[in-house]
Amino acid sequence: MTGPHPAVAATRSAVREALEGLEPGTRVWVACSGGPDSLALTAATAFVARKLGFVGGAIVVDHGLFPGSGRVALDAQDQCRLAGMAVVHVERVKVGRDGGLEAAARTARYEAIGHRMEAEGGMNPQLLTGHTMDDQAETVLLGLARGSGARTLAAMPPRRGNLVRPFLGLRRSETLAACVALGLKPWRDPSNDPDGGPRRSALRGTVMPALVEILGPGVVPGLARSAALLQADADELERQARAVLGAHGAADAYSVDVLLALPEAIRGRMLKMLAEKRGAGPLTASHVKAMDQLVTNYRGQGAVALPGGFEARREYGRLIVTDTPEPGEADA
Repeated sequence: MTGPHPAVAATRSAVREALEGLEPGTRVWVACSGGPDSLALTAATAFVARKLGFVGGAIVVDHGLFPGSGRVALDAQDQCRLAGMAVVHVERVKVGRDGGLEAAARTARYEAIGHRMEAEGGMNPQLLTGHTMDDQAETVLLGLARGSGARTLAAMPPRRGNLVRPFLGLRRSETLAACVALGLKPWRDPSNDPDGGPRRSALRGTVMPALVEILGPGVVPGLARSAALLQADADELERQARAVLGAHGAADAYSVDVLLALPEAIRGRMLKMLAEKRGAGPLTASHVKAMDQLVTNYRGQGAVALPGGFEARREYGRLIVTDTPEPGEADA
């Protein structure tokens, strides 16, 4: 008796490994767009859930961003059921424009998925997404182009809280092969076309193939390995920064002398955490750099404006993060 197709076996092994240690009865959801990655993940999760006693389900989000999106969502629902997932929900959302269309769609998608998971309840709900090694490599390159720090270059972790990415060790070609072997018909998202699509689509369709042609097929696994190494480094640096921050309890003012004694990599992370702890954000590298200048290169400069109505300033040898005063309040 022959076993499953190698690509199918690989997807199932990846899901089984990602869910190792969870108790039988755990609620396991798949975020499925209907594309090959998430559809292969749905099939693998349905199989593993039956074998290990998990309660499986899939959630399809209709963003309503193009004509016929509702039909695409219903087709994805049908494919999820053909993949072996009995429970499949379709969530329709309205996408705003804050932060750009791609970011707004992602926000709306995860909010809808979160609401559905909360409504359904169940034991220790987990959410699985179909991000692959190729997605990881693309994320690293985008981070490099933006001049991002180690945390962004570390890209996507395999697990963060209840969000699980089982396929970061698999290539996109493997998920497509698994769909073909299982007789599934994934949807091809036109926004992934290099021409006219988002920046990631151009990177996927034009830049990555060029890099593979010039540097060889190992470029994608190499970028993914770099991300994994940076994740470990970033986790440790953030752990040290949190330890320093925690040593000061709920303080909102920190001695400049204490901050100056910290290594730059720790200090920068601590400053970001300090501001975000007060409610500021999201912070960019330029915000953190300006805060750091108050510590390392103070020449009487004024307060640094931070997102969310906050500011950082230096006062009597301390760095303070407070609400931005209302006009005239500082002079009252």
